Parts: sequence; C-alpha cells; structure tokens
Amino acid sequence: MKLSTKSRYGLRALFDMAYHSGSFPTQIKDISRRQAISPRYLEQIFQDLKKAGLLKSRRGPQGGYQLSRKPEDITVLQVVLAAEGEMSLVDCTRDESRKKEKCDFDGACVTQTVWAEANRRLHEYFASITLRNLCDQAREMGIEKELDHRFMYYI
Repeated sequence: MKLSTKSRYGLRALFDMAYHSGSFPTQIKDISRRQAISPRYLEQIFQDLKKAGLLKSRRGPQGGYQLSRKPEDITVLQVVLAAEGEMSLVDCTRDESRKKEKCDFDGACVTQTVWAEANRRLHEYFASITLRNLCDQAREMGIEKELDHRFMYYI
C-alpha cells in the first residue's frame, strides 16, 4: 500500500494549522507557502477533509479554514481515511463492496490473515497518533512556530 499525496499533504496541512494557527482560521496561501503544496491542490484536499468533518471554513478577510475539533481529537487515521476513502494493504482484505475483483482463494488463504492483521495494526497505530502529538514532536524537533501576521498588532 502506498498512501497518495492527498493523505500525506492533508496531514501536513492539518498539522500546520494546529501548530501555527491553533483555533484561528488559516488561509490556504499561508499553509501552501509553509508546506510547499500547491494552493489549488490544497483546496481539493480540503474539500474531502471538510466533508469528513475535520475542517470548517469561514468567509471574509479574516476567514479561512480551521480545525473543527481540538488537535488532540483528530487522529492520523481520520485524516488518511478522509483523504483516501479507505486504507487496505491488499485488495483481498477490503470489505466485499470495495473489492475490485473476487479472489479465488478468499477465505481459504493463510496469507489473508497476515494482511488482515497488518491492516488492523496499521489502523490501530494511526488511530493512536493525534495532531497534538505531531505538534509536541515539532516542538521537540525545534521547528519554529510562525505567528499569523493577520493577528499582529503594532502600537
């Protein structure tokens, strides 16, 4: 299984929002600049993340996107599933309705249990990591936090 850029960039963008903006709205252009992701592609990704309930948007000059929940309540698994639609290492472990083709060895293949367990563990691992964890790790790594220029006031 290889995750697409939608889930990888989606996770980077949500981390960016949690780390740099907290609960304030963030504009796509700022995320795009910091993460080196095309703003047009971010807009596409954000539609899926918004549909999944991970983001909300606000119009206007002080608007933008913001997380719909606290960073500790959004997991890597939720982001990946929102962007990818599903996460399965091999086709034979997918739900019946999502299988591309019927496997001749379905239910009679010992390796199918290996892939099913690997899927379970990967889901469990991704579900254990939150945006808050990523923010904590970024601080430990010394990644500098950028203050949003829209909320800077000079006297």
